[in-house]
Parts: sequence; structure tokens; C-alpha cells
Amino acid sequence: MRRFFRMLLLALVLLTISLISAVMAMQFAIHGREVDVPQVTGLTPQEAERATAASGLDVVVERQYYSAGVPTGRIISQAPPAGVKVRRGWSLRVAESLGPQRVVIPDVTSESERVAELNVRRRGLDLGSVAQVNVPDAPADQVISQSPPANAKDVSVPKISLLVSRGPEPESFVMPNLVGQPLGSVTLALQDAGLKVGKVSAAAAAAPADAATSTQPAPPPIAGAASMIVTQSPAAGQKIVAGSAVDFEVR
Repeated sequence: MRRFFRMLLLALVLLTISLISAVMAMQFAIHGREVDVPQVTGLTPQEAERATAASGLDVVVERQYYSAGVPTGRIISQAPPAGVKVRRGWSLRVAESLGPQRVVIPDVTSESERVAELNVRRRGLDLGSVAQVNVPDAPADQVISQSPPANAKDVSVPKISLLVSRGPEPESFVMPNLVGQPLGSVTLALQDAGLKVGKVSAAAAAAPADAATSTQPAPPPIAGAASMIVTQSPAAGQKIVAGSAVDFEVR
């Protein structure tokens, strides 16, 4: 019995040692692949790639900014910052200087979105975000605002964002209940309101009592001006804008 306990104790000791060794090996494998991020600000992207080659890092130019203090083609900022430990193969994201602003920001307000984009790109600038809004007193597709504004100084990014008019907000209606009315008169009423008739389908007619003994299929119902509306979409009470189509099922 005493020999059995000694063997059991020895097995436990060996198991503990193997677990500790596995943990230490794992930590060494993880930390052994970590490197310190070098300082690359002030370098060119090519110089930064050479400086990080031994560390196995990948230099990625994500942004370009105007800068009066950093020469053209030099790195303004980096992420992660220098001194941080990262794993090999990590991407080092940097921003490159375009030098001082030399391009005049054009005035593209009152132009169409397409013309404004061509004007922006012709100046060597990029088109930023384009937002649209309904404006009562501006025609659709007209640029009503831009950022940065025309002739702006000390611009940081070579990019112009636009706010474009969608024109006046379309007139809206509350959908009336048209069920039980003839299709012909409803069609005229919708046209007068700036709406239109969409899909019209005929409701299936009730099968006759002797349908089971009939060998001829029932003729499909025909929708006409005198047909009565049994369902509508959008339903009564829903909001609908001018120019929308209304679908019907008639009988």
C-alpha cells in the first residue's frame, strides 16, 4: 500500500511538471512572437517599410492630410504608437503628409451633384460623403451646401462633402377607404389626386353548386370599370405620397 501511494505521488508530481512546462511553452510561443513598434513618424512610407521589415510589421497608409509643419510624403502619425508590443504581421497604420494646402477649395453650391463631383476631382480633391435632404425652394439634384466651404484655408483633408437637395417633399395623403366602390370612378379620383392605379386583380368567383360534376373550368373573372373593389393596398388610413400606385382586387 505504501508503495502504491509513492507511485501515485510521483505521477502527480510528473503531471504537475508537465502542466507547468506546457504553460511556459505557450507563454514563450506567444510572447516570443511579439515585437516593439518602432517610431516611424517623420519617415517616408518606404523608409517606414524598411524600418519595420525586421519586426515583420505591415505599413499601411490609411489617410493623407495637409500639414504646414510636416514635409510632403512624410508620416504625420502612426497607430499603434512607438513602443507598444504587438504580434508579428500586425498592420502599422500611418497618415501621410501632403504638405501645405495649395489647392483652392472650389464653390460647387448651386451645381448638380455630377457637375460638382467633376469639379472637385478636377482640382485633385476627393469627394467625401454626400447627404440628401428635401428642400422646398431648391430643385432636385442641386448642391445646397459643402464642407469645407469655398476658399477655406488650413484644410486638413483634401476632400469635399456635399449636401444635395431632393427637391420639395412630395405631397402626402391619408389613404381613403375605397372598398365597395366601382373601379372606374376610383381610377378617375386617384388621377385627380396625383396617384395612379397599380395592379388590378380579379377575386375568384364562388364555385357553382354543380362545379363538382362540371368538366369545363370556370372562366376567369374579368376586371372592368364597373367591377367593385373588394380589397386595396395600401389599406385605408395609411400614409401615401403623390405619384404612388394603389393596387386593387375587384369582383
